[in-house]
Amino acid sequence: MNRALLRLSLACLALFALLLLNVTYVQAFEATSLASKPGNSRVFDEQFQYKRGSITAAGGATIAESRPASGGTYRRFYPSGPVYAPVTGYDSIYGPSTGGTTGIEYTENKELSGTDPRLAVHNLIDLITGKPRLGANVELTISPKAQNAAYAALKAQGRPAAAVAIDPQTGAILAMASYPTFNPNHYTTTNGNRLNRIDRAYRRDPLQPLLNRATQATFPPGSSFKVVTASAALSTGTVASPQTAIPAPTNLQLPGTTHVLINDDNEACGDGHPPMIYAFTISCNTAFGALGIKLGGRVLRDYANRFGFNNPNLTVPLPVTPSVFPRVTNPDFTAYSAIGQYNDEVTPLQEAMLSATIANGGTLMTPYLVQQVVAPDLSPVQNAKPAVLSHAVSPQVASEMKTMMISVTQNPAGTAYQTANSSIAGVVIAGKTGTAQNGVNNTNLNDAVFTCFAPASNPQIAVGVIVKGGGFGAAAAAPIAVKIIQAYLKVS
Repeated sequence: MNRALLRLSLACLALFALLLLNVTYVQAFEATSLASKPGNSRVFDEQFQYKRGSITAAGGATIAESRPASGGTYRRFYPSGPVYAPVTGYDSIYGPSTGGTTGIEYTENKELSGTDPRLAVHNLIDLITGKPRLGANVELTISPKAQNAAYAALKAQGRPAAAVAIDPQTGAILAMASYPTFNPNHYTTTNGNRLNRIDRAYRRDPLQPLLNRATQATFPPGSSFKVVTASAALSTGTVASPQTAIPAPTNLQLPGTTHVLINDDNEACGDGHPPMIYAFTISCNTAFGALGIKLGGRVLRDYANRFGFNNPNLTVPLPVTPSVFPRVTNPDFTAYSAIGQYNDEVTPLQEAMLSATIANGGTLMTPYLVQQVVAPDLSPVQNAKPAVLSHAVSPQVASEMKTMMISVTQNPAGTAYQTANSSIAGVVIAGKTGTAQNGVNNTNLNDAVFTCFAPASNPQIAVGVIVKGGGFGAAAAAPIAVKIIQAYLKVS
């Protein structure tokens, strides 16, 4: 009898020990995963009890905040919802663990919700004093005047498009607008059925308003890629200077094929051997196609990578779809890639990075959106530290490229002369247009591209604009860039 009781006691002790081990394991190692499960009602209810931190633009303008709602809860509000939607994203009742949060609301969720370990001391003080937990405020680099101008210009143009502006010296993103867009306030309802209907309607919209075209959509760059091709030619010594004459036949017979590369409207490029600066100014396809063949696909890809292409790790901290310069070996495909066609793909962010690199003397700074994170007691938790992404070209080559980009807007023969020459009093814009074929056999459906920076003598802003189906870059994309520059520099 005693032996049986002993065995039973040992068995109970073992089970009790296992139970303690399991409880310890759950609390120590599974607490985070359990808290993030969508079925955890405590966490679901808790998210409305605490005041989430605000998101502000440069200068302090609030673009996302939590406001008191019924029953002592809080509800998210976006004062200028559609204008900043590609940046802020939204925070819905489903939360970040189930895809119910996007944009900065998602990437900075720990800071905004107050769960970041760096806020542990602040949370402990609140717990001791009995105060409710508060999230940290996230201050962005976005300039309201540049952002508003970008959104208004894209909306007025009316086609799917996006624009990005960057401070060339730091990499700070000054504007990031996408059109068509959505209203993030529609996602703040606490009615699950209504939220599902709203989300379903947005996702079924063929115009894709939830798509942030500035960082997540790619387009053929067209002739704007000639910035890379020309930079590679000057850097490798293939072309000695912008004044060096280069072959530019009216028709370029592509090696090993029956294909012929032509210029716009089959026009001649000067006398067939113009200085490279002239070929760049009027955007001769045959000149840069021939240069591409001479440089080769490997060299072109190397320089494209220096400007930010093919980078799967780039975040701002929003995710960025990599811009693509393919691995090409065939001379005919290389010629097309050298003028921004074939399988070349860029984001509007990448277009801004092209000009930012040249504007900053050949050094590409890592683009970023978050300027600082501030704790509830106003103490800094995180401050942005500008960092070099790459040294794409030498200062000399960058200076030569700047001269050529100025020619595009200041030379009467330049492709952007009518748009950017006298658009802003006293400000010289350096830029490059692109009219990219996108696979649709209709000239009016070509994608319009423009990359630029200003003022040329002291660059403060670099802009990239792409308008899907906009036609000529000078006609559809360049005017948008000019509006952004005009607003940011506060000039008329």
